[in-house]
Amino acid sequence: GEYGAATGRPRRVGGFDVVASRYGCRMQGADEIALTKLDVLSVFDEIPVCVAYDVNGKLVSEFPFGEDLTVAKPVFEYLKGWKSDISSVRKFEDLPKEAQDYVTFIEKTVGCNIKYVSVGAERDAYIEK
Repeated sequence: GEYGAATGRPRRVGGFDVVASRYGCRMQGADEIALTKLDVLSVFDEIPVCVAYDVNGKLVSEFPFGEDLTVAKPVFEYLKGWKSDISSVRKFEDLPKEAQDYVTFIEKTVGCNIKYVSVGAERDAYIEK
């Protein structure tokens, strides 16, 4: 599992929020992003990705505001996990196929290129895509 560096307490790992990330990239004018903590997902059989929100029974794929945001519930799509240690991987093509598929899915659904992918705690534990 994942633990806090300072507190040692276990961290909860949640699903990636495509809707919020897409909104953030648009608002900031980002054309590239870094995807961090990919290694933390290596323990899951399935990985949840929030692809929309349910707002009062209506499926919403754009980031909600005001009252809509307070009642929004995430709608998840589940991607296949990879269940292997990726901390020593330094080339995208050397990641397990499921990890590559996850990164590609995030990139396509957010609509922003992923330039870097972190795969471990060490300073050099990243992939330049």
